[in-house]
Amino acid sequence: MTREVRKLKAIQINSLPPGTHSDGGNLFLRVRESGSRSWVFRYKQNGRAIELGLGSTNDRTLAEVRDAANDMRRAIARGQSPKEVLRVEKPGKTFAEYARECIEHKKAGWRNSKHASQWTNTLAQYAFPFIGDKSITDIGVDDVKSVLNPIWKGKTETASRVRQRIEVVLDYAFLHEDIDKSNPARWKGCLDHIFAAPKKVSPVVHFNAIPYTKLPEVMRALRAKTSMSAYCVRWIALTACRSSEARGMTWEEIDMVSKTWTIPPNRMKSGREHRVPLNEECIEILVKLDQFRSASDGMMFIQKLSDVAASKALKIVSYSEATVHGLRSSFRDWCGDHTNFSREVCEAALAHAVQNQTEAAYRRSDLFEKRRDLMMQWGKYLYNSNDL
Repeated sequence: MTREVRKLKAIQINSLPPGTHSDGGNLFLRVRESGSRSWVFRYKQNGRAIELGLGSTNDRTLAEVRDAANDMRRAIARGQSPKEVLRVEKPGKTFAEYARECIEHKKAGWRNSKHASQWTNTLAQYAFPFIGDKSITDIGVDDVKSVLNPIWKGKTETASRVRQRIEVVLDYAFLHEDIDKSNPARWKGCLDHIFAAPKKVSPVVHFNAIPYTKLPEVMRALRAKTSMSAYCVRWIALTACRSSEARGMTWEEIDMVSKTWTIPPNRMKSGREHRVPLNEECIEILVKLDQFRSASDGMMFIQKLSDVAASKALKIVSYSEATVHGLRSSFRDWCGDHTNFSREVCEAALAHAVQNQTEAAYRRSDLFEKRRDLMMQWGKYLYNSNDL
């Protein structure tokens, strides 16, 4: 004997406890722990359960949502999708509309102004042609697959970014539409069952690095040059910093008394201030550059150098395809092979974040004095006994 479902009463709507309450006929009231209340229509298609959000109790009364549910059941009986009822009733925002809105809201929290254009361009190029005009309520796993299938093997890194951005946009849209369903673009437990892991499809390619044993020779060649790009590459090698951090440095960041370079949070990948101890050759470079300070508008290398200029300066003297970023790897290899400094000190010199959350919570020091000793030894190694 089928148990008859008790219909909800309008007087109950605002007092029912958290949970999902049936009104019969595929219609449910979902009450979250937060107290929000929304209407849900459930049905099956090809044996698969599908759930459609019908808005919050603030938007529809019990009588109104029952009328909508009746129309949706009639649509199913006619062999149509109940989603068509929602489209006619109130067309929802498309994925493209929510994407632009989401990007606009996230702008303020991005340290790099380029992020907004990067998000917009990648979604416009790869996602919009497939799901840009689709209503948020209509987007499922098959739609996300249609976006990623053409690029997952050939452009794996790009595809992974596109997936992450689609997931963020859908989370944003589901929140604003009060839709309570799993995100079809999530990786764990969803797309990881469909696509091979990005690292397996496209193994991580490390930046070409000059062996540290050859760096003293490269540094000798750089010291013979007086171009700003040559000075910059020397500085990067001596401090093991990132190219962008060196190219954008200003005189205000330098303390000649304490021989310290302090990089502000907005110029760091980690978003945290980073202090760099300066060895003797760094100080020599600063003294030479000081003569150009009046024409530099505050910039250390007169004008902000391009990454291409720095790369070209390194390639000319190294006769290789080694990258400027690879100098950090050279430094790290030297640390491991030629010093007794702990991993924590070496990683701190590279401004790498502590991955272990528990360890990070207890790490209060930036190990500055130990790093000063490390960087002094690095500077002496790069100078090489033949140059003394």
